[in-house]
Amino acid sequence: MSHGHHDHVTALPVVAVLLVAAAYLITAARPGPRKWSRWRSAAFLSGLALLAAGLTGPVAALAATDFRGHMLQHLLIGMLAPLGLVLGAPMTLLLRTLPAARARRLAALLRSRAVHAVANPVVALLLSVGGMVILYSTPLYRHSTADPVLHGAVHVHFLLAGCLFAWVIAGPDPAPRRPSVPARLVVLGVAIAVHAGLSQLMYAGVGVDLPVPAEERRGAAEIMYYGGDLGELLLALALASSWRPRRRVTAPDDACAPSRPLASS
Repeated sequence: MSHGHHDHVTALPVVAVLLVAAAYLITAARPGPRKWSRWRSAAFLSGLALLAAGLTGPVAALAATDFRGHMLQHLLIGMLAPLGLVLGAPMTLLLRTLPAARARRLAALLRSRAVHAVANPVVALLLSVGGMVILYSTPLYRHSTADPVLHGAVHVHFLLAGCLFAWVIAGPDPAPRRPSVPARLVVLGVAIAVHAGLSQLMYAGVGVDLPVPAEERRGAAEIMYYGGDLGELLLALALASSWRPRRRVTAPDDACAPSRPLASS
């Protein structure tokens, strides 16, 4: 690949990120009943910045030659950037700014059977964490390093799977039949356990198919272990901040009737 072509390919993610950022900010600036949250905008832009950092610059250069760089890239693309993007609530922003007819079509899509099936926490867990297990425990990783198209497809998968998992677990955007917070915490706990187990196996070089030097493999395992903990802690905090326990209102024992007559219909 020529140097000029390489620079052109490297610039594409930056251009795409800038276009998405501009579209988000323009949409957020549109007048409406309520001003769009600056916190949401900051979260979305932070997610885009983390995504750009993972796809370009020193991280991308290191990932091309060192497995530790690959793992750092995976952490940025598959865990940290998706959390920021999801907390930016892009679907809610679209729903409040689109014309009524288009907003209804988008809402219907979010309630569709296909979205309902994908938005299941177990499905999101399998796509996110399961994909990671398959990548490192099968020959898929070695094939992806030799095939640029497959390599790009792996990046796209981890970005989309990470966004899906963050949305299902703690996303502010509407989701069909979202389980209770305790149920989502259980799913998150399973993800934490799988991340920890896989990182330990990787460190020991057991059950993984990684044709890289042992020093790089162990360093990448440490990045997965501690970086995964950071990403999942942030996701747990986002989930906890959205938890609004239902308050049960109990009437006094002698309150057999309302204190004032009900309005007649």
